[in-house]
Parts: sequence; C-alpha cells; structure tokens
Amino acid sequence: MFLRRRRILVLLLGDIFLLYVALVAALFVSFPAERVWGAFIEHAVPFSYLFVLWVVVFFIAGLYDKETLFFRKKLPSILLNALLVNGVLAIAFFYLIPLFHIAPKTNLFIYLVASFLLILGWRLLGGSFLTGGKKQKALIIGSGSAFEELVHELKNNNRYNLDVERDVDINKIEFTLSLKNLAQEIPTKGISVVIIDMNHPKIDSIMPQLYNLLFAGIRFFDLHTVYEDVYERIPLSLIHYQWFLKNVSASTRGVYDFFKRFMDIVLGLILGVIAFVVCPVVGLVVLLFDGRPVLLAQERIGQYMKLVRLYKFRSMEQSEDGVWVGETKNKVTKVGSFLRRTRLDELPQIWNIVRGDLSFIGPRPDIRGLGEKLLREIPYYNIRYMVKPGLSGWAQIKQDIPPQSVEESKVRLSYDLFYIKNRSVMLDLSIALRTLKTLLSRSGR
Repeated sequence: MFLRRRRILVLLLGDIFLLYVALVAALFVSFPAERVWGAFIEHAVPFSYLFVLWVVVFFIAGLYDKETLFFRKKLPSILLNALLVNGVLAIAFFYLIPLFHIAPKTNLFIYLVASFLLILGWRLLGGSFLTGGKKQKALIIGSGSAFEELVHELKNNNRYNLDVERDVDINKIEFTLSLKNLAQEIPTKGISVVIIDMNHPKIDSIMPQLYNLLFAGIRFFDLHTVYEDVYERIPLSLIHYQWFLKNVSASTRGVYDFFKRFMDIVLGLILGVIAFVVCPVVGLVVLLFDGRPVLLAQERIGQYMKLVRLYKFRSMEQSEDGVWVGETKNKVTKVGSFLRRTRLDELPQIWNIVRGDLSFIGPRPDIRGLGEKLLREIPYYNIRYMVKPGLSGWAQIKQDIPPQSVEESKVRLSYDLFYIKNRSVMLDLSIALRTLKTLLSRSGR
C-alpha cells in the first residue's frame, strides 16, 4: 500500500517488458511472419542499448515521480514528450553511430506509436491494479501537527488506497478506558488498516488489545513511517534523540561512500575541463554587464561543521551573505538570473568537489552567518552537517524556492533528514536526474 519503491519497480519492469513487446509488434508489421524472429535477434542488441538510455529519459521526464503515478491527466503528454525525445536519440544512435547494420525508418515510427499505446495502457490499467482496486478502511491514531497533516492528506487525496474511517487525536482522549474501547471496536467497523503513533506513551496501555487484533487480520503501520513515505521527509515534531541514535550513524557506509567519492572525482575532472573553457567566458560576461567583483568568496559550513571556502560568480547586486527577504533584500543582477537558473554561477565550485569539500549530491551548505543563526533557533539542526554538503540535494528538488525564514528552514531540515537516513546510490541518482530535468527546463533557482 505504502511501498512506493515496489510500485515504481513494478512499473519500471512493465515499461521495459513493453518496450520489447512494441519492438516485436513493429517487426510483425514490417516483416513476413517467418522472418520476424530473425529480425528480432538482429534488432534486440542495438535496441537494448537504446532502452537503457530511454529509461533514463523516462526518469528525467518524471514518469516515475509520485505525482505522475497518480495524476493520470498528465500522463499522455509526459509520455509523448519522452518518446519524442527518445525518437531523436534513436535517430542519432542509428545514423550518427553506425555500429550496427540496421537503419530503421518506418520501423522506428511504427515502434514509437506501438510503445506509446502499450505503455500508456499499462500505466492507466496497471496503476489501478497496483493500488488494489477497492479502498481499505483505515483508522489513524496520533497527535500533533504531523498527525493533522497526514489525516488531511489521506482524507483529501484519492491517489491513496485508503478510506479514512476515523481519526483519533490521542491527546484528546482523557481516559485509558476510552482507548481500550476504541481498540475493541476496530474489527466491528470493517477497519483493516491502523496507522498509529507507536511512540506515544498512551499507546502502551492498549498494546495487548492491539496485539490480539493481529489475529483478526488487522494491519498496523507506524505513523512516522507512513508520514515519511507520503511526504518524503522526516517530520521534526515526531523525532527525538532516540530517533537519531537509531537512524543516523556517524560511521561510513563503506561501498556507498567509496563509490560516491569516486564519482565525484571522475565527474569533477570531466566537468572541470569544460569549466576551464566556460569560466573565462562567464567571467567576461559578468564583468561587462555587471561590473566588479566577478567572483565572490564565501565561508560555508561543511561536513562536521568544518568551514570551507567556496567561490562563485556574482549574481546579486550586494554581497551574498545569506540575508533573508525582510531584512536588506538583495536584488539579482542583469545576468544573475540566467546564471542562477542554469547554475553557471556555481561552476568554480567544481574545484571544491574535486578537493573533497563538497559532493555533487548532499544537503546545501549554509553560509556561515546564516548557519550559525539556524543552529541557535532550530533543534537538531547540526545533524545536517553529519554528511558532506552538495551542489544539489533532496531539499532543493522538493522545495519550490530556497528557504526565506526559520519555518521554511525547518521544512528544509526535514527533507535533509530524509536524505541522511535514506542516502544511497539510487537516491543520489534520482536527485541527479531530477536536477538535470530542472536545468533542462530552465526552472531552477
């Protein structure tokens, strides 16, 4: 029900299977029946290379995002645009890289039409199948702002396979007897799912009754886990010191850390060559249109709160010291908007990645003054400095605009906690693809 990763994996495998089915269908149209198998063997290898690239395009297009999985009106246009891009890539692959002795023309057009229809049908029908058809009745027990957010989301969004039969604010139940009566009523209401704050002290009194409900087929989910799965962030109202000891480790993650550092160095060196050519041009444009200074040096808080010195092309009229709107508002320069949208202002920071001060993926590093302010005002804020900061991160792709207040910084921290807890090669890849999508659409900030 809440296992979004499994749902995405099933959809991905279905997409890959249908890409091959569409290839067979296109060959049936273009070749006599007795030659189809031979033609498939000839086409399978080159198209398999293409399929890897095409799946990456699907990720960039957002076909595996949570919103696309449920909002069907967007699906046809997103899928069509992705397949048009894939068609261009296929043409370039077959005609500009003549490694294979095939040059599909009509076949490619037929294939794109067949794959569009098959994948669209799979997404529309398969989406309904994966959500399980009939909704399950649910009871939600908890308290606080995270509980209220979750209740509102599950009640007002049809994309979840749940029908919230009742929600109970545990802090408003005065007597333990009322809780016990509530537990006894669960089977009589047709409720099959209970989402409950397992860490609330009042829950201990009804644990025996809840345990007995396991034999009635009732499924239990922790409120924290469901909130994290729905919002893809960790609610600050639900965490405590024990949470950090359990979910955040200061030790390295062996293979993951090695692979991430290796990729930072390799990609940093490759992009460094490009930056060596582009940076003088960008610097000249800034000098001509906006004057001096061209580069800004900033002290930012890195991993383990070590101060690192970063450089970037100036994109604001005043010094970029992290002052929020509401104090002295800093205006973007003439070319600054373009530089910030395309992230060209951060090209000099590739050197910091190669040095090891930054990673490509990680929580955004705070400017020193702003970071010190947030450390004083937000509980647990220093935990985001447990991992190496990055040029792009989970919070950046999930928040529409950078934080402009302490409250918005708390939301950013909740996304950073999600990343710190769940960081992996696949999550980093997802962030990288979404960042690339943002850059290509020129909507980045």
